[in-house]
Amino acid sequence: MAEFNEVIHQSTRLKIMSALMALAPGEMIDFSSLAKLLKLTDGNIGAHILKLEEAGYIKVRKSIVERKPKTQLAVTSKGRHKFEEHVEALKAMLNGGTEG
Repeated sequence: MAEFNEVIHQSTRLKIMSALMALAPGEMIDFSSLAKLLKLTDGNIGAHILKLEEAGYIKVRKSIVERKPKTQLAVTSKGRHKFEEHVEALKAMLNGGTEG
């Protein structure tokens, strides 16, 4: 049976992972667009992104575009797997702890 993932389960990180999971594999979203989409401040989302990156669940690509820093984010294959396990654990809990 799948288990809750404490890194993902926190509400802001769950929102971030959900948004990134909606992207096609390999697709990236820029930091500002994600913050705006989720209605989060840069400082708030930044701390949670760091936690997810340290766990290996997301990848962060930083570059300079027209002299401005640009940060792009994507879910990793490990992150996809861990998110799917977490969703299965939630479903199992909603089904009274039984699979199916």
